[in-house]
Amino acid sequence: MVLDPHRWLELRRFRPLYESGAMSLREIAKETGLNRRTVCKYLKDPASAAPPKREGAGRRHRRVVDEVAPLIDAMLRSEVLLKASVVHERLVQDYAVTINYQRVKLYLQEARPRIAEELGIAPGELAGMHRRFEVVPGAQAQVDWGDEGKVLAHVGVPKVYSFHMTLSYSRDPFCCFTTAQDLATFFDCHRQAFAHFGGVPMSIVYDRTKTVVRRHVAPGQAVPLHPEAVAFAGHYDFDIDVLAAYRPQGKGRVERQVGIVRDHVLAGRAFSSVEEMNAAFAAWVPLRRAKVHGTHGEIIGRRAARDHTALRPLPKSPYVVTQRYLRHVGKDCLVAFDANLYSVPARKVRPRQLVEIRATKSQVTLHSTVADASGQTLLAVHPRAVGRGARIVDEAHWDGLPTGVGRRVTTGNELPSPRRGRAPQAGSGPLQALLNRSAAASVEVGRRPLSVYDELTGTRPFTTNAPTKEAR
Repeated sequence: MVLDPHRWLELRRFRPLYESGAMSLREIAKETGLNRRTVCKYLKDPASAAPPKREGAGRRHRRVVDEVAPLIDAMLRSEVLLKASVVHERLVQDYAVTINYQRVKLYLQEARPRIAEELGIAPGELAGMHRRFEVVPGAQAQVDWGDEGKVLAHVGVPKVYSFHMTLSYSRDPFCCFTTAQDLATFFDCHRQAFAHFGGVPMSIVYDRTKTVVRRHVAPGQAVPLHPEAVAFAGHYDFDIDVLAAYRPQGKGRVERQVGIVRDHVLAGRAFSSVEEMNAAFAAWVPLRRAKVHGTHGEIIGRRAARDHTALRPLPKSPYVVTQRYLRHVGKDCLVAFDANLYSVPARKVRPRQLVEIRATKSQVTLHSTVADASGQTLLAVHPRAVGRGARIVDEAHWDGLPTGVGRRVTTGNELPSPRRGRAPQAGSGPLQALLNRSAAASVEVGRRPLSVYDELTGTRPFTTNAPTKEAR
């Protein structure tokens, strides 16, 4: 007979009383309502110190993930840092296994340390590890920004940035220096890099910069790309590869290049312009290409020749990146953009109307959001202002507006003209003198002491209790 666990716990309370002799087996059986033999069995047998096991309690419940555990272990033995999302995806696609992603994730938490121990990897070594990958010629390039600080502050340039692109196969570098990181500058640097390499790689790796990614999303969700970045990539026929957040190892080749250029090109030198900095990099490139790279063990220039040959050709016409914004028209027919003002035709707009600004690196065009009868939206074209606080105005845009010419102004001894319908008042009395500003200063005003007003109002004059000189 197997005792119920609840009855066993109740019987266990009487063990100290039985061992001390305070209660007999008969008394305990009467108290618990159990058979005396049952009480004797569980109180005298040392094995009864543990609760009785239910039937089937020793059998381990088989999980769904246990059926595919050998497959998961084999994947981890080939790559111990394989992500749970990748493992789940391969189980579903390659093996048609229907399993919940969370079950795979929980299994990897217990299986990864075990497989790492089999492979001779210490548990602490898993943190900070990443898988090295190699690509074929022309397959990939990596892009990154560098902040060079106040290198040109002595000539009035507050900040300088460095744009870097590195071919992943050969580590062939490109760098140019700019004073801005806006959309037009970012992709203008791309065009310079493509001209430097003589072609376009099949894919380019970026981090989550705002010139490529419209907004940040949670891990595992599709990254929304900037429409101008998509259009630029489509024109030059390359794929955009956006890294996961906080994963700089994914573009380690270009990350390393930022430091190398800073040490070999900029360190210990003084420059007076961005052009001088770009010329210094161009002079250093042959030296870099003549070196043997420490990772692939070949001369960078020889490997770069194979890389350049495999690049895709440049398109016949370059793609001009345009920044697009919506702005309101002011009552003065001016539109504010980038801390500057640009004019639009007064006859084609109205105050507070929304217009679209399309800005390139050198030009600003203003468009109506609704096409006219001929299907045109263009309102004005201006050169892009340099700096802040500029006013770019086409005088023809103000045709038809009041100019202020012929506006009558009263000055000096000239009196204002009488209103229409009223006869002019003759005479030279005090009122007429007040109307004449030049004679207003000569009008005499009567003066009288304040005691006169006290007598008229019947009030007592204001006195103080302070003693006078005579009283002293």
